[in-house]
Amino acid sequence: MDRIIIDFSNSKGMISPLIYGHFSEQIGGVFYDGLWVGENSHVENIGGFRKKLIESLKKITPPVLRWPGGCFAETYDWRDGIGPRNQRPKRVSWWYSHDGRIESNQVGTHEFNHLCRLIGAEPYLAANMTSVTPLHIRNWIEYCNFEAGMTTLADERAANGDPEPFRVQYWGIGNENWGGGGQMTPEMCANEFIRFTTIMKGLDIRHLKLIISGANGHDLDWTCRLMNEWKKRSWHEVPMWGMSLHYYTNAFGPFDDLVIHDEADWYDELFRANYMCKIVDDHRAVLDQTDPDRKIKLVVDEWGNWHKGGTGPSKGRNLFEQQSNMRDAVVAALTLNIFNNRCDVVGMANIAQLCNNLHSLYLAGGNQFVETPNYYVFDMYRRHMNGKQMKTTVISETIEKQDYDPMQTLSVSASIKEDIITVTMVNLDLTTSKTISIQGATRKIQGKGRLKVLSHRDPNTCNTFDDPYAIIPTERAVAFTEEESITLPAASVAVLTLQLDDA
Repeated sequence: MDRIIIDFSNSKGMISPLIYGHFSEQIGGVFYDGLWVGENSHVENIGGFRKKLIESLKKITPPVLRWPGGCFAETYDWRDGIGPRNQRPKRVSWWYSHDGRIESNQVGTHEFNHLCRLIGAEPYLAANMTSVTPLHIRNWIEYCNFEAGMTTLADERAANGDPEPFRVQYWGIGNENWGGGGQMTPEMCANEFIRFTTIMKGLDIRHLKLIISGANGHDLDWTCRLMNEWKKRSWHEVPMWGMSLHYYTNAFGPFDDLVIHDEADWYDELFRANYMCKIVDDHRAVLDQTDPDRKIKLVVDEWGNWHKGGTGPSKGRNLFEQQSNMRDAVVAALTLNIFNNRCDVVGMANIAQLCNNLHSLYLAGGNQFVETPNYYVFDMYRRHMNGKQMKTTVISETIEKQDYDPMQTLSVSASIKEDIITVTMVNLDLTTSKTISIQGATRKIQGKGRLKVLSHRDPNTCNTFDDPYAIIPTERAVAFTEEESITLPAASVAVLTLQLDDA
């Protein structure tokens, strides 16, 4: 029997809702025929955005949404996406060489912020630091955030339909500057970040949270050199809120066929997903050398599975579109547990991407729409948001793979809020169910609540337009005591919520 011991006296703090963030790049089918169908579409919409998707996304209370890139940001001019939509320019974007699509700029600053308002999320803008001047980004911030009547840019925003400011707090200054974002050295990236942000001092910087472009995966040398260069300055006009990290499980290896996998593929994927522990811990250790007070947050603003494209319903028309099965759901749940248990270090995270792309929550096209198993993971985990994280000790089988740290076959995180405990569990074992006991340290775990489980007898199964509910959670009421146990199917994700009874 596997065991979980939850220590109520040992916590790393509150689990920020921002850990449950999302990413929507202007790429392939993410927006066009995904999120955005247009106001005159025969598809039901709210202000041009797909109604079914908006209603679904609102249910999981998304805290933050990143846009417009990703790499799309490297050549993006925000002014292309404002003003009357029928007068906006068409451009060759970053991704044209991959799929031949021309960017219509039908979705721009106003539309994106309207989307955020519809779903209740904070906007996070990834700004171009590769091919524009510092004034370009500074003016975008003024356009978004100043009151109408104060400046000409604010009046232009009002004339374009939004008198009320967008009040965008989160700004990524540059994206992947180690690669497509200019092929910069860490030192160049740090100095460009300083140059770009220095002129923002005249704005209301109290409400700006600026994020520097951090490393690709486990590149600790980038973080060390970047932060050493940044730290050389005796002062900074504008503070840095966070440093980004990007990590995909399969981005630079041989892309496999997502839909069909064998046992070796299953565990290989999970070991690479579990590597996120090392990535976060090691980058934080390097950051501690220049930021010992831990004022700078780690922002994992692109993460997820990156598989072979063409397995989604568009059959390859939508760039990087892939189907999702229980392997993707397990990776999502495992990763969120990792972030929950490092909530003192991870300030924000954004799964990539929201729709019709990598590790998506949704697939859509025309009138058709489906929630993937990844969606249900976020729905099951959302009670962790703003909960007090609690240390969990897990006693479970450990498996090993060359070049990776040993990995337990049971992943867990726990939090408490208003005397309701939430325990999320992932059975990583592909073929064997688990019987699990749960005990508390300093407080008993007993009470009434719900147990929700996401699983399928065939982990290769996907939710499709023809069978949209092939994988959905099952739920039942429980009256739990520490003498009880829980059985989880193989390759499953579960959440136990209990109103604690101390009697």
